[in-house]
Amino acid sequence: MGRTLEITGRQNDKSLEKNPERFTKNVTEKGADPENGDPARRRGHETSELEAATHLFKGSVGAGLFAMGDCFKNGGLAGATILLPIIAVMCVHCERMLIRGSVLAVERTPGVDFLDYPETVEKCFEHGPRPLRKMSRVMKLIVEMFLCVTQFGFCAIYFVFITENLHQVLQQNGIVISMSMVMLITLLPAMIPSLMTNLKYISPVSLFANVALLFGLIATLTIAFSDGPMPSVGDRHLFTGGAQLALFFGTALFSYEGIALILPLRNSMRRPEKFSTRFGVLNSTMFFTTALFIFTGFVSYVRWGEEVAGSITLNLVVEEVFSQVVKVIAALGVFLGYPIQFFVMIKILWPPLKRSNNCTQKYPITSQVCLRFFMVMMTFGVALVVPKLNLFISLIGALCSTCLAFVIPVLIDFVTRAQVPKALGVWSYIKNILILTVAVLGIVTGTYQSIVEIVKEFK
Repeated sequence: MGRTLEITGRQNDKSLEKNPERFTKNVTEKGADPENGDPARRRGHETSELEAATHLFKGSVGAGLFAMGDCFKNGGLAGATILLPIIAVMCVHCERMLIRGSVLAVERTPGVDFLDYPETVEKCFEHGPRPLRKMSRVMKLIVEMFLCVTQFGFCAIYFVFITENLHQVLQQNGIVISMSMVMLITLLPAMIPSLMTNLKYISPVSLFANVALLFGLIATLTIAFSDGPMPSVGDRHLFTGGAQLALFFGTALFSYEGIALILPLRNSMRRPEKFSTRFGVLNSTMFFTTALFIFTGFVSYVRWGEEVAGSITLNLVVEEVFSQVVKVIAALGVFLGYPIQFFVMIKILWPPLKRSNNCTQKYPITSQVCLRFFMVMMTFGVALVVPKLNLFISLIGALCSTCLAFVIPVLIDFVTRAQVPKALGVWSYIKNILILTVAVLGIVTGTYQSIVEIVKEFK
């Protein structure tokens, strides 16, 4: 790790100009691949490729999967089918830029094996162009804030999701109970796995959640197909615009909610180089996820049209026993993703708290358990006041997920390329500016429209 990016960059100017997308391979020592990791510096890992794919899939297909009907309603059948793969490709590309930036930051940081999202941003700016170095700490805090807000929102929405489905089932079976009480019942199941501090121990929970999630989805779509003739595609909007398209963008970005898990999952793998290869964990999981999103959204919107709910399970006829079983299992599958999203939030909050408090240093285990308990209760409290599931999904997706998925990785790419002469070619500028333009439009329009709709609900 002795060489700097600047020195190595000068030795490889020509190759960088010819192929700027692979410039990181030219700035490390001894032929190391910065996107897939340098084997000489790997530490011992516990998570296999299958486990990493399981976590990434679960982190990407929570409540957003069942919101695809609402997503297609806002985007139109043809519009959403075209735009979702484009958004997916942009997400994967930005995630690969994030990975590349993280490994380059490790190259410049002696004694460090891996860096998570906030540390990656800090180190990239810290070793970036001189005028930007003073912003490193601020950028890290911004990313931590967005990550915490995003993960906190995901966890709160998971509470809402299971509560709405269980409430329908309980009412149908003669159990008259308030939504708040139903949510209180779900508190203990959320609390227990959230106290686990290692992703390895959460794997069985995540695997079971995936099975329950897929069963709930398959059963829901089976009911959609078997509930009489499907309405004509001509009866549905093919394209939309304006406010609806803004809500579509927010819901779509929320659905690809795994950006915060990319580096932690890669860092926890036994063989991190398998994460971002051509047919590795990232590409394979995202391809399968996108195909699942499109199929689910298309079928759901065709079947239920403008009446499609924020979760398609809420469209099932609650009087039928099988529909009730599906609602419960689907809700369980989504809800068991809570500890995965919660893990990322605690990973951000705990280290600074531990460093700044004598009590946490003296009683680390007890203190962390207390922090986890407090944060679970906080997400529970926020979930109590959420008036509309689909609108909060769009709000979080438009504001926080867009910044984390698009804006920050592009900034990392600009900063790391600026350290190497001629690495910022014309294609890099065009591509990154295009991504930023899409992101800013999505943030402004999606956030504004979501807030407007939420205010209407409160009134």
